[in-house]
Amino acid sequence: MKGHGSVQIRELGVDLEEFRLCDVNLDIADGEYFVILGPTGTGKTVLLEAIAGLHRLGRGHIFLAGEDVTNAPPERRGIGFVYQDYALFPHLSVAGNIAFGLKLRGMGRGDIGECVAAISRLLIIEHLLHRRPGTLSGGEAQRVALARSLVVEPRLLLLDEPLSALDPETREGLQRELGRIHRELGTTTIHVTHDFEEAVALGDRIAVLKEDRVGDTKREGRIVQVGTPEEIFRRPANEFVARFVGVRNIFRGQAHPAEDGHKLVSLDGLSIAVVTELEGSVHASVRPEDIVLSRQPLRSSARNAFGGQIVDISDRGAIVYVTVRVPPDFICMITRRSLEEMELREGMGVHIAFKASAVHVF
Repeated sequence: MKGHGSVQIRELGVDLEEFRLCDVNLDIADGEYFVILGPTGTGKTVLLEAIAGLHRLGRGHIFLAGEDVTNAPPERRGIGFVYQDYALFPHLSVAGNIAFGLKLRGMGRGDIGECVAAISRLLIIEHLLHRRPGTLSGGEAQRVALARSLVVEPRLLLLDEPLSALDPETREGLQRELGRIHRELGTTTIHVTHDFEEAVALGDRIAVLKEDRVGDTKREGRIVQVGTPEEIFRRPANEFVARFVGVRNIFRGQAHPAEDGHKLVSLDGLSIAVVTELEGSVHASVRPEDIVLSRQPLRSSARNAFGGQIVDISDRGAIVYVTVRVPPDFICMITRRSLEEMELREGMGVHIAFKASAVHVF
């Protein structure tokens, strides 16, 4: 039913002893996979728990499918909640864990068996139904926790860093499973994480949370940007978002018109061509992967082409970050193969180029 899982949050505030969540406003569509992204300590879990009814609001309202649930008890909200530590009942089998919510609703044994079987097939855990939680791997336990939350057909599913406790291979596999399950069930989902790649892979839209200090002891978290992964990734709203999503090259300068009708941003003696309507004091950012690096002058349509010297090479395995001092310093991302083929080393003179459209001005 349309609107079954839509979420509206208005001016939400939660005040805890050393932390407060401020002025949260969100509109999440029915069936949307919405990711809340931010570093540790920004209030991501607090926000989820407030939506679930586990924190009393200092101010604001929460609506689910148009219904004001601000003062409704957690069990009346129709919400499924999956924590990062799974929170399975150790004394129950996997089947017993999954069936727990259905039994609370008074469902008959036969119907419970059918529901448990169906959700177990969806999550590919039929072979685990007889096991106890203590015998499961992290990935298996997380699938069981998902099954327990989804079997009651919640109108909203809340996921608190569901992949953070898993090894990289298991995390990648379960990430794909979350996408598949969402496509099949269409349950409105709010997923919190500190991992930007995870947010991009799963989210229809992303909200970025930032923490600020208020005085000596108080911290507060607030949303600083909401948008599609492309908008967050390519057009960060401020320096915090830009740094958090890995832009790396962020400069302050003065934007002014050029003679050919384009705009230039002047950075400590260097002028770069940009596409913007802004003028005056601005930030300009360029993602490392948008900069082309070469040992020879580049024949390119890119309006920004400069010579410089390599001052640092940071090997990250499959990729390598190369810092080129023009000045200022530009961090470029290349593959390990490119590093070897060009035989790059610190102190070497090189050339970089990037398009005016690759520069985000804010």
